[in-house]
Amino acid sequence: MTALARETASQMLWRRLRSPAAWSETVDLFAILTAASLPWSTSLAGIFNALMLLCMVPFLDVRAFVQSLKRPICVAPIALVLLALVGTLWSDATWGARFYAVNPTVKLLVLPVLLYHFERSRRGNWVFIAFLVSCALLSVMSWIVAFYPDLALKSDRVERGIFVKNYIDQSQEFTLCAVALAYPIVMLLRQKRYWFAGLLAALALSFFVNMAFVVVSRTALVTVPIMVGVFALLHLRWRSIAIIAAALIAGAAIAWQASPQLRKTADTFASDYTRYVEKGEPTSMGLRLEFWRKSLGFFAEAPVMGHGTGSTRGLFERVATHGAQNQASAEVIGNPHNQTLNVAVQWGIIGIVVLYAIWILHLRLFRGDGLANWVGLLVVVQNVFTSLFNSHLFDFHEGWMYVIGVGVAGGIVLQAQQAGAKVGEAGS
Repeated sequence: MTALARETASQMLWRRLRSPAAWSETVDLFAILTAASLPWSTSLAGIFNALMLLCMVPFLDVRAFVQSLKRPICVAPIALVLLALVGTLWSDATWGARFYAVNPTVKLLVLPVLLYHFERSRRGNWVFIAFLVSCALLSVMSWIVAFYPDLALKSDRVERGIFVKNYIDQSQEFTLCAVALAYPIVMLLRQKRYWFAGLLAALALSFFVNMAFVVVSRTALVTVPIMVGVFALLHLRWRSIAIIAAALIAGAAIAWQASPQLRKTADTFASDYTRYVEKGEPTSMGLRLEFWRKSLGFFAEAPVMGHGTGSTRGLFERVATHGAQNQASAEVIGNPHNQTLNVAVQWGIIGIVVLYAIWILHLRLFRGDGLANWVGLLVVVQNVFTSLFNSHLFDFHEGWMYVIGVGVAGGIVLQAQQAGAKVGEAGS
């Protein structure tokens, strides 16, 4: 009996190894684990992502996959990676610096893979759920370490309420989750499923409360109203918009009065600018203004093809004010903290055209109704506006949020479009 059981188990394992459906389920599992681990660990997210790609190989329909790569939504991100590779040819940086600068673009190659897979998978929504649950748990830990800092895993504890990573990444995650929940909440209210809607509303509110009273990035303060405004214009009537706007203004006023942390974060806008203008100090805002001013000058020197991949740091070293201590003008960096300028300095107008093609094509992909369309649209909108202050398409964490969000949501949308087209053909 034991031998028979072992034989049966081995046969079952062999059958699963030969089953395309089993491999597809495994790909889904690793995609879910990638999304769940992203808020906590870049290493784990990278490992799960590599395993996901590896599990796609055995039963990959090469012809169908290559055909899918011809779509503009896939061509654009691939084109940016190729531009980064070709851009190494006219760069003056060392070859190590050139290939190091290619690395942030490589993640974009995973986007077409996710589009292809989730166009065929039925488990795309589980990736969203995994990310949401993971961020909810991180929010709980954020509150805990706000009161018990010794429990934080970070080596430096300068940032209050940060269990892992940093306050910028955490704010990006919480903002996306909080605003993304608006769509299912409204849909549930219209279906009169008040208890479930209330539960999701409480979860969304918990993210906002954490950002108001624990820690929030200034980028999130700027982008939250924009993201909420996009949702209101797309999914609410004018009367509802007016009511919700009044409620949000009242809530913001209460949070402003009750949260010293929120006021402190907002006050740094003015203080950072004043200290930079009057004394040239390297404040957060001052450094950005300095980087942007110099980057515009670099772009003007080579407007069409740019200075080449990996050239940014060398350009900043060339114009740095040497010997000036504690001055913004002396800072040297390889990232001008603006996605458009980051691309423009290295690859000129050609790079800008490709970058904006990526954003525009992906925005157009999510023009329909439904949760996947809303999540995908929100991911693109968030990346576009936060990239005014950071190079978030190239940053590890925010870049992977974009790749996973657009890849999974886009796959679900493409699947729905194909199903709708088949129904239309059957009807005719």
